[in-house]
Amino acid sequence: MDIREFEKAAARSKEFTKRPSNEELLLLYARYKQATEGDVTGDRPGGFDFKAIAKYDAWAELKGKGKEAAIAEYVSLVDRLSTQYS
Repeated sequence: MDIREFEKAAARSKEFTKRPSNEELLLLYARYKQATEGDVTGDRPGGFDFKAIAKYDAWAELKGKGKEAAIAEYVSLVDRLSTQYS
């Protein structure tokens, strides 16, 4: 898997004609962040910002996953979702 495939998948994810479920969006977000930034950093959001907490937790679940694996999972997920939401 190379960076060009990842970039194409990221562009395709923005062209979905229907909105994926919140769970699918979290999967996309977490894999994208892991591929581009590595392990999550900083403190877990608190309070009533449930969206930020969910995003942080989804990304934190991938701690230790390598960039290449995150890229491969992201591209595969976009491919699968493209058949449902494009």
